[in-house]
Amino acid sequence: MTSAAIKEQLKQVKYPGFSRDIVSFGLVRSAAFIDGTVQVALALTTSDPKVPLQLKAEVDKCLRALPGVKATIIDLAVTPLKTVGPGAAEGSNLAGHNSAPKTIRHAVAIASGKGGVGKSTFSVNLACALAKVLEAQGRPGRVGLMDCDIYGPSVPLMMGLSGRAEVEGDGAEAMLIPMEHHGVKVMSMGFLVDDNTPVIWRGPMIMKTIQQFVQNVKWGELDVLIIDLPPGTGDAQLSLVQTLPLDGAILVTTPQPAATNVARKGGLMLQKVNVPLLGVIENMSYFVDPAGNRHELFGRGGGSAIAEKLGTVLLGQVPLMPAIREGGDAGRPIVVTAPQSPAAVIFRDIASTLLTRLAQPRVPGA
Repeated sequence: MTSAAIKEQLKQVKYPGFSRDIVSFGLVRSAAFIDGTVQVALALTTSDPKVPLQLKAEVDKCLRALPGVKATIIDLAVTPLKTVGPGAAEGSNLAGHNSAPKTIRHAVAIASGKGGVGKSTFSVNLACALAKVLEAQGRPGRVGLMDCDIYGPSVPLMMGLSGRAEVEGDGAEAMLIPMEHHGVKVMSMGFLVDDNTPVIWRGPMIMKTIQQFVQNVKWGELDVLIIDLPPGTGDAQLSLVQTLPLDGAILVTTPQPAATNVARKGGLMLQKVNVPLLGVIENMSYFVDPAGNRHELFGRGGGSAIAEKLGTVLLGQVPLMPAIREGGDAGRPIVVTAPQSPAAVIFRDIASTLLTRLAQPRVPGA
């Protein structure tokens, strides 16, 4: 039995709390088969004492399912996680936690369990609303927006940006310069590849790109960095919590159970890696027709229900409005073009609430 065959078998073992296996995470350092005994060496970084025990039991069970295996020897090297700052995800570091730029005061992820709930549209308008609120406080240019959707980046379109990101410096000291519009600094995969080039990458490449977006982008002094995550609980989410100490995350959902049930799983994943949930946004919450009648097209109460189940709060309900979609398609977010519209007021209220929550001291373990 070869080392490759053993590692192929170990791909059935998922890291606790994630959908990826321990082989693709790079935790399996060696594997061998000698006289009916499989010997494997694993290395991981965690402060959760339950994780090594659970992994060892699952690896043993997995290996004993192989034909001809009579015994197993599992060498498990565990390195305690070193916390790097407020919001650091204790249980999330599998291969070492990198420090974030000290110029970023708060980092907030915008997440969803499934696609199609308007997460990027919300992220763009929230970033623009934060920029307006901070500008009114005498702090312009202090908001960043990081688009982590590697395969289908839509933030450049919604922010009215195009072209390639400039690079400052050479070699290991090279830094990407974020583009800026509507008072928000933006970095996206869309600035690195052209529109006709599909991104066909596997996990390690995605994780490396996310790390570069944090560490090799010249963000400057930011009060808030908004991170637009792709849907799901995969490579981008894992890489982010490994690389950047998050102050929290906001879950975006639509009211119907098809969305809230999946959003709840996304929220549980974030809680597993100790990322605080700052709140839930119910997007496309209702539609107001020309006569002023309100229609709840996707049901009622889903956002409140999921917030209660996850032990957090409902930050706001964003209506379904053609103007929001039109603004995104044209690169002119409604917060910028129609600041007095009902939707823009809602976004600014959410932005103000978020800043208030971020300013509150966190209770350890909360």
